[in-house]
Amino acid sequence: QVQLVESGGGLVQAGGSLRLSCAASGRTFSNYVMGWFRQAPGKEREFVAAITRSGDMPYYADSVQGRFTISRDNAKNTVYLQMSSLKPEDTAVYYCAASSVVAVRQSIGAYAYWGQGTQVTVSS
Repeated sequence: QVQLVESGGGLVQAGGSLRLSCAASGRTFSNYVMGWFRQAPGKEREFVAAITRSGDMPYYADSVQGRFTISRDNAKNTVYLQMSSLKPEDTAVYYCAASSVVAVRQSIGAYAYWGQGTQVTVSS
């Protein structure tokens, strides 16, 4: 089992920045691909970003490319999502997730472990 706890969400004005953190416990953190997903009201959960187990290769959804940065610190068992130039359409509950699949996947089904989510609200 892997337990994931997100933090860092909040209310920010459009154009602002936030950094989300996700602390993992349980099994060896570096064995897992880590991802961030989000779900806006009335919409399906969608992929935001993911990072390889070593942290050497990030992947992004087109909608956040160039504005968001995913990173991880395997010594601290933590994955981060730095969000800049935020837009009202980024408003959602953000979830981190862990996948034991070797290759990075954008599909929800590839991730077996999920955090409880943290709310991000961007005002216009």
